[in-house]
Amino acid sequence: MKENLELFLDLYELTMAEVYFRYKPDTLATFELFVRELPKSRNWLLVAGLSDILDFVMNLKFEDKAIDYLKERKIFSQDFLNYLKNFRFRGDIWALPEGEICFANEPILQVEANIIEAQILESFLLNTINLQTSIASKASRVVIVAKEKTLYDFSLRRTQGKDAGLKVSRCAYIAGFSGTSNVLAGLTYGIPIVGTMAHSFVMSFKTELESFFAYSSCFPYKTILLVDTYNTLNGIQNAIKVAKELKRKGFNLVGIRLDSGDIVYWAKRARFMLDKAGLNFVKILASGNLDEYKIADILKEDPPIDSFGVGTHMGTSSDSPYLDVIYKLTQVGYDKKRLLPTMKLSEGKLTYPGRKQIFRVVDKSGFYVKDILALEKERLKGRPLLIKVVDKGRLLYNSPSLEKIKEYAKENLSYLPSIYKDIHSKVEYPLIISKALGDLTKKISKRLTKESQR
Repeated sequence: MKENLELFLDLYELTMAEVYFRYKPDTLATFELFVRELPKSRNWLLVAGLSDILDFVMNLKFEDKAIDYLKERKIFSQDFLNYLKNFRFRGDIWALPEGEICFANEPILQVEANIIEAQILESFLLNTINLQTSIASKASRVVIVAKEKTLYDFSLRRTQGKDAGLKVSRCAYIAGFSGTSNVLAGLTYGIPIVGTMAHSFVMSFKTELESFFAYSSCFPYKTILLVDTYNTLNGIQNAIKVAKELKRKGFNLVGIRLDSGDIVYWAKRARFMLDKAGLNFVKILASGNLDEYKIADILKEDPPIDSFGVGTHMGTSSDSPYLDVIYKLTQVGYDKKRLLPTMKLSEGKLTYPGRKQIFRVVDKSGFYVKDILALEKERLKGRPLLIKVVDKGRLLYNSPSLEKIKEYAKENLSYLPSIYKDIHSKVEYPLIISKALGDLTKKISKRLTKESQR
């Protein structure tokens, strides 16, 4: 069944669009998507979602089924529905690449187009950036804390639906995870897939040992045994028996998984027992409601854990499940000839006018020092972050491979100073407003205040 993604929007996008169609069909506008405030538990964001956005924008059209549905609602005029039949995005888009680090009040996307076209994109853009940047940011915190440990995405059963399940796997991989349990994500994105066994599998056999031998006989080259269904000590001993039998047949037991109890104690006990049995090659995987905080606490005790399976808390970004992401008008062509800067004056929700650029200033070693938010035409010290990805409806940007995006994210995270990467840090990264942008903000604010009093 086709999803009709052209209707993946809030109704008011279409009702506003019809008004524009009737009263100002040729008006140009610039919209800016950004996060107003970072969640209290975040010092940075790792951008993700651009690939899906570009695919959506380039293929956006209103199919007959969608037009028929809208017609049946008896909300819209036939003229507007005819307009939608021929709808295509013909504007410009600037964006931060996936894997880029950003902060509050920095544009992640800027859309400049006919106001109808720009408005119709809003819901999809916000939804996509909200989910994917939330998850990539959460996953990057786990990666930083885990350091050299291997990480796997085990979140599928707890994510909110099929789409989220897929996007979480992709975003976790971008952030630095090594694989996922989600088989469809493996097919869709080429991410390595991993898996062990469930407690129910062990319980379905008469004995734990019998379940271990059955599994290892089917997958002698890739067996990881879950050892804590009944008694963890006995589970480790049974895993050792299976490992010796596999070794006799020319195979190596890949690992054991600890999913409950005192993970540090049992990891140390298991490592001692495995090594004593001549099985130093067997890896230890830990799982069980893990997040960056729990992993940090575990690693303080230097346990011999080789990898972590991270699920619910990462896959739902449980401590910060959404971003304060918004899509605001920054320029509009009131006279149909040129775009004039505008801004929102609402208390606590002020926005900056005009189309912008972010300049990232670094020190001699490449570490981030500060960002400068400036007007697009300014030429300031620092690396400009926003790139033009769509020009007059034509795609300019070829999304890199997932591996390239992952490398780019790793490099960016490596240059973020450690003071901001500490998961308990409250230090705010400096964002400087350029003098020209500051002056324009005061000018436009004064003008709009005066006009609103008429």
